[in-house]
Amino acid sequence: MESLENQLLIAMPNLKDPYFHKTVTFICEHNDDGAMGLVINIPVRITLNELLVQIDADKPQTELLNQRILAGGPVSPDRGFVLHNNQAGWESSLALGNGIMITTSKDILQSLGTDNAPEQFMVALGYAGWGAGQLEAELQQNSWLNIDADKDILFNTPVELRWQKAAEKLGIDLGHLSSEVGHA
Repeated sequence: MESLENQLLIAMPNLKDPYFHKTVTFICEHNDDGAMGLVINIPVRITLNELLVQIDADKPQTELLNQRILAGGPVSPDRGFVLHNNQAGWESSLALGNGIMITTSKDILQSLGTDNAPEQFMVALGYAGWGAGQLEAELQQNSWLNIDADKDILFNTPVELRWQKAAEKLGIDLGHLSSEVGHA
């Protein structure tokens, strides 16, 4: 199977796993060893302003940073990730392609709300992980659809509309899909 890196996984309506029901997941890495991604449409109760105050009590709160932190997945929920547009100069940022980068470095968090911050970004706690062959099996079981990553969905679409908008890019109304799996 081809790598699904830089793809969005769209949970099928029949995916009953309570964590992944109606989710969209950006796949950061996919190879023979497995896959890693960030769920991009499950907000948690804490805002970015609140998180940054916990990290640095002197950090001023700004309207720009009132966005919700996302629950990136059930694995390592205490670990933070910043998905952002291409911008050089961050300690640990890794280019993922299509003008998207990921980092776990605190230096980017300290820049948020300043002129040095990336133009587009989201912060997630935790990640979704699949072992070798697991994601491929889930695709064969009709659990996911996939599309190329779309920066508009990632950074400009409201969180609560990302699942629907991702499916619309495929020309699909998820409410009309069958939960039956078929193989030719």
